Amino acid sequence: MVQEVLINNDDYYVPDANQLVTEDDTPVDNFASEKQQRLLVGSLYSSLQNQTFLAAANVGIYHTDGQPAIVPDVFLSLDVQVPEKWWEKQNRCYMVWRFGKPPEVVLEIVSNKEGDELGKKLQIYEHMRASYYIVYDPNQQLGEKVLRVYELRGRRYFETSENWLEQVGLGITLWEGKFEDRQNTWLRWCYQDRAFLLTGDEQAEQERQRAEQERQRAEQAEQRTQLLADRLRAMGVDPDTL
Repeated sequence: MVQEVLINNDDYYVPDANQLVTEDDTPVDNFASEKQQRLLVGSLYSSLQNQTFLAAANVGIYHTDGQPAIVPDVFLSLDVQVPEKWWEKQNRCYMVWRFGKPPEVVLEIVSNKEGDELGKKLQIYEHMRASYYIVYDPNQQLGEKVLRVYELRGRRYFETSENWLEQVGLGITLWEGKFEDRQNTWLRWCYQDRAFLLTGDEQAEQERQRAEQERQRAEQAEQRTQLLADRLRAMGVDPDTL
């Protein structure tokens, strides 16, 4: 149990970070969830390089004094970033009172029926006032729905069929494809036109393909020039004099 030790910070009180558990080094995830988390977090950082945000996987969020942290599989918080001295105790996890706001998006990947994603966790995120709560249930442990999106309206979450998260300017969608040599159905961020946020590897592959296309176009142009020159010579015209 966290001791309720308070320290004065300017004109208001905040919990003493030295009394909080910022990490416990307990392995908690499986291969599939870990890879899915990496896809979601990594594509944000590779695609939104001109935006200020903080995204993380399996990092604790302290939301209420005297209550333990909750650890979403992935969260996204806009207009904040990790402090430069991130090894200091008060900077090691997401403390709402230090960042000044909760994350806009919290996401849970369901691995079994023990996580209570539609019960206790939903209530905590609702109380924390995260704008969106996403439950990804790839094995349908909690029912027929693979993807549930909850939007905060006033003080309560309401499930919505809309996968476009208006307040963050991103969407969430399912995609069948290969990530890190694993063919599977993946949960991915997308833009409003349904284009995916690309990973660094995908961006590099696109650049490689563009470079290859440019090389092919240059070769074709050179071949056409050479063919024209050969025809001119066959007609008795020196193309170098033109």
